[in-house]
Amino acid sequence: MFRVRAWRTSTARHALFLLGMALACGPSAAQKSADPARGAAKAAACLACHGSAEKPAQAGVPLLAGQHHEFLVLQMFYLREGLRDVPQMAGMLKGYADRDLEDVAAYFARQSLPGRKSSTNGALRARGEDVAKSRGCNGCHLDDYSGQKHVPRIASQGEDYLVLALQSYRDNKRTGTDTSMNEAMYQVSDADIAALAHFLAHR
Repeated sequence: MFRVRAWRTSTARHALFLLGMALACGPSAAQKSADPARGAAKAAACLACHGSAEKPAQAGVPLLAGQHHEFLVLQMFYLREGLRDVPQMAGMLKGYADRDLEDVAAYFARQSLPGRKSSTNGALRARGEDVAKSRGCNGCHLDDYSGQKHVPRIASQGEDYLVLALQSYRDNKRTGTDTSMNEAMYQVSDADIAALAHFLAHR
């Protein structure tokens, strides 16, 4: 009985995963009709934590401004369906239809990035750049780390958030659409993760 139940659960999660990918990997009719103006109203509650072009995100919380539409839809879908466990987001997307996710993503994708951070540690940044090169981060996130479609922009992302996210991938507490990030972060030290986060945050 347990094996049957586990198989059904796994199958359901896989089906939801594929549906989320289909939503994100358009360009779909839903994405083309997404309305940033509608999204602005629906995203109002998000700004307090996730910040905006004028206001930085809270510590440990990802900045959503300027992020790719496809990536945002995919992550919100995972959160809504319980495929990602983020306690702070529990229930926040309850009642949001797929169209709502598209609208919110369209709003954030069109927002300007905050101004560049001014305080940079040159030695730490150089070490982080070496880590990025050795781990092949540009293979998916591109040479300027701006990302593409369902691969997120990591340039100018919050430094503290990047540290937490990269550690979660390394420790297998989080996966993406596949396990490539877990492999990329395999056995990377906390010191190297800190350097990588500093480098990316100041791109």
